[in-house]
Amino acid sequence: MTSIHDQAMNYVYQQVLQRLLGFFSRAERTALQLLIQRLAVAAGGMERIGDYKVLAIQSGARDNCYTLALLRAAQLTIATRAPATFQLRIASLRLNGTSGAAVENMHRTNSALFVYDDPRVEMLMVDDREVLPFNHLTPISDAARESSRLNLLMIGHRREWRGGFDLWDDGYLATGEFYGQIARWDGGVDALLISDTPRQQKQFIDGLKRAATKAGLAPSHAGEAGFAGLFALLDELGSDCYQAFYADYGQARWRPQERFETCRRTACIDIHDLLVSNLEERWTLLTEFLGFQPDELSAQISDNEFVSPSISAHVRGLHASFVQGRDYGAGVAQYLQHALVKMRRKHLPERLCEQAKEVFGNPATLNEQRARAAAEAQKDLGLSEAQLVCLLFSPFIEKGEGLERFLRQCHPGMLVAMPELHRAMQGHPVAEQIMQWMMDVSGLPVGLIGQLYRMEWTPGSDNETPEALIQRAALQEAVGDPDAGITLVDEWKAGH
Repeated sequence: MTSIHDQAMNYVYQQVLQRLLGFFSRAERTALQLLIQRLAVAAGGMERIGDYKVLAIQSGARDNCYTLALLRAAQLTIATRAPATFQLRIASLRLNGTSGAAVENMHRTNSALFVYDDPRVEMLMVDDREVLPFNHLTPISDAARESSRLNLLMIGHRREWRGGFDLWDDGYLATGEFYGQIARWDGGVDALLISDTPRQQKQFIDGLKRAATKAGLAPSHAGEAGFAGLFALLDELGSDCYQAFYADYGQARWRPQERFETCRRTACIDIHDLLVSNLEERWTLLTEFLGFQPDELSAQISDNEFVSPSISAHVRGLHASFVQGRDYGAGVAQYLQHALVKMRRKHLPERLCEQAKEVFGNPATLNEQRARAAAEAQKDLGLSEAQLVCLLFSPFIEKGEGLERFLRQCHPGMLVAMPELHRAMQGHPVAEQIMQWMMDVSGLPVGLIGQLYRMEWTPGSDNETPEALIQRAALQEAVGDPDAGITLVDEWKAGH
């Protein structure tokens, strides 16, 4: 690279920084200086900052794009003051639940921040455990889509059928494994930047431990709170969190294998306390500078980052209809009530509440909404409505203890074939029609159903008494969680 080219690029970076700072409030400029100080201390002084590498996870969500803008501002600001600035690795994970809109938001943010051509920035994505250069035009591979689908089902089925709605726990396990692997790829990184609130950190760690338990691992309940203990926990879990499911079935290995470091030396830098501005103050930066295109409703009512609100509402409806013997609409109404309480506790605009009511609370469009959600689940998760219902019943675990209940409620015509179904799950040969039915209704190969058959239930996150829920809500309230306790007791009552 010639000196003329270097000068030209430095001028471009300075222009990007000046435009970016133009969108910052006074409080955000103060937060930027504090972030720079925090990074310098972590690196061991500004004179060592050029050898320091920071990992930022990219999801395309609103707050994630904002955090990346603040981090990029820190990188470019240091470059104007010191001989060198820190290296930045930006990485994203391709899962079935990742929307095209999120990937487009990633690309627009990257373009606005001018990171694609900056040699101080690595842009990576992981698809089916393979580390690749980031490309927003590349869709998730067929292999990754199938692996993600199977992982979701295997983890999701390891729940007691009367338990909570922790059906999507695989997202926590896949993301945790991704954090651990991308942090040690190609020389590793020094630090993972964290902007999640303490509540969000606790939710992730709890979900990761719950999913790891379902995958046959034994995560420790000790260690530091939040993400401070993340990498110690990931070391416990190892590099293949799904081995108990696929030991004899085969799964892609992390690759290119020779480019992974043996050990991790990664710390976490928590900056949630530096994100000072509210949503209204960030909006101009997000939309005008980063080109962020929001789905406001989904961002505000989603109770799980790994599945969309429409699928969540759909599953509530299916649970009410098939498991509880109520009406599909009653389950969707329960989901809507959950969302509205959450939104009003956050003092969100009433127009968003009205939009939620229109989407999920209009009886005239309920059938249409159900059809759209079913189509979305099939397209994004690879799961039919019948397979979602099967997942709700978890009929294969504990030697098929819940099989008769599932058949009686959903497939009474198959009750006569129950002995053959048990034989198939035990590994004995049965008629081809029986095996095909099992695969169609579950979405799983018979061999993996047999794996579940030999496993035990694991307790879900919602199997708590009202007293325990109240205590947990009070604890969340104490740490300043605006969502604290808004639905926990109501959900327990609704499900019992």
